Amino acid sequence: MSDQKFNNWKLSKQLKAAIAELGFSKATPIQAESYSVILSGKNVVGISQTGTGKTLAFMLPILQDLKFSEQNSPRVLALVPTRELVIQLVNNIKEYSKYKTVRVIGVYGGSNINKQKEAVAGGTDIIIATPGRLYDIVMHGALSLKTIKKLVIDEVDVMLDLGFRFQINNIFELLPSKRQNIMFSATMTEEVDTLIQDFFVKPHYISIAVSGTPLENIKQSSYAVPNFYTKANLLSLLLEDKETYSKVLVFTSSKKNADRLFDNLEEKYSNEMGIIHSNKTQNYRLRNIESFESGEFRFLITTDVMARGLDLEKVTHVINLDTPAFPENYMHRIGRTGRAEQEGCSILFYTEKEYENKLAIELLMDYEIPQLTLPENLVFSHELIPEERKKTSGESNYNRNDSKKLSGPAFHEKKEKNKKVNLGSKWKRIGSKKYKKPQKRGDKIQNMASKKSKKRK
Repeated sequence: MSDQKFNNWKLSKQLKAAIAELGFSKATPIQAESYSVILSGKNVVGISQTGTGKTLAFMLPILQDLKFSEQNSPRVLALVPTRELVIQLVNNIKEYSKYKTVRVIGVYGGSNINKQKEAVAGGTDIIIATPGRLYDIVMHGALSLKTIKKLVIDEVDVMLDLGFRFQINNIFELLPSKRQNIMFSATMTEEVDTLIQDFFVKPHYISIAVSGTPLENIKQSSYAVPNFYTKANLLSLLLEDKETYSKVLVFTSSKKNADRLFDNLEEKYSNEMGIIHSNKTQNYRLRNIESFESGEFRFLITTDVMARGLDLEKVTHVINLDTPAFPENYMHRIGRTGRAEQEGCSILFYTEKEYENKLAIELLMDYEIPQLTLPENLVFSHELIPEERKKTSGESNYNRNDSKKLSGPAFHEKKEKNKKVNLGSKWKRIGSKKYKKPQKRGDKIQNMASKKSKKRK
């Protein structure tokens, strides 16, 4: 579709009014390319970088085609990898269909399954779900997927990375064979391609702003930093400029590093920051996201759980405290800023050990990230986290199973009672020689025969 103005599209008045209220006037390339193809009913595979408007790209044609119905079972199913994405997509659909009668329900793990079963039983047009919880609800008999006409799989590469292939395969078996499949992803991996080959018939491919293409509206820079705690000091120093760093996402490579950073900055920034990772409860995570969105928290420390799909408004900076081992993750992280064609900034911290990871990112983007000089007033820390310390010969290797090591001799002599040898039961030692045959409990005939033969002798 060459015309990118929503007003010129064949959209219902209700949808036009809703998206106009949301401030959408011009479609992004992925939205413009997808609309007519999805509306035609073809199977669609969309490959587009994070932050390019994929949600509206698949939901707008679906809502345009969705007619009013009073049936209880859903007609549209959307699978997403995380609980936060379920909640976000449900809210998005409610905003897009503000002036239409559309029922939408989200189901996900970490919350009461019985309440979700009751909600589903009340009837819905669209169901948004994580694969595991959806499969559980269907297996409990609370939901049938036989009426699904359109299946959407969003962020499919993340879902496969999280190990949802088994549940996805099972869900495909429960769906009607005659349906429209719509799949969106930021990267095309071997697993994604296998899934398409197994379940999609003659899909139409749309590839726009493929992951690895640096977004022009995101200014990138980097710092070479010696260790984790010096990184923490540098971050603390940068965050002192509250006007520039007004809404910041800080990414770490692990939950442990996220907790370490939070503890390190808590005394100075306790009222300005939140933390999110998979060990936090669902309610805690949602509260932190809401506080970050409302401006109560100026920055949020997180892992890659926040790198995909979530649409956070006007994030000024993405700071990569740790350089990701997979270069695609860097692209997903920085896609949290500079969304909807706004200006954004990304800063990468890397140590000597992480330098190769930085090179891999630059190779993927075909772009060298500019390096900045460290501030003169930066305090360099000599404290190292366990992962940064050089292992000594006597230090245990946590990747090795030490339980399989052969034990050496005891450090003291055994007590006399523990030196006894087990010779077996009294029957084995004496009875078997006396009666010649094994004596069976309750076998009177055999025992009597044995006694008679002895009397004759």
